[in-house]
Amino acid sequence: MSYDIDAFHDTEGIVVEVEAGRGARGNAVYRDIVRTSLILDARYLALLLPIAYRHQSSGREVTVAAFRDARDQFDAIYASQRLRLPFQGVLLVGY
Repeated sequence: MSYDIDAFHDTEGIVVEVEAGRGARGNAVYRDIVRTSLILDARYLALLLPIAYRHQSSGREVTVAAFRDARDQFDAIYASQRLRLPFQGVLLVGY
């Protein structure tokens, strides 16, 4: 199985995923975590997300706080210690 990732640094084992637009909504962060966890040489995950993503839904503007939501997800994962991620580090960048 192969995954389409945005960038990979072979020597350091860094996987870079950039989520933009609709990719910042829904389960994209969970998908990135699981897929990156399955990459054998991945030691680090760098995940870039918009601070806020605005879109129209049923005629009204909706704002998704993508960066904050992802930060909260990682905080919950690491705080619970029930799901052990195989990374030496995770870098979350809001843009």
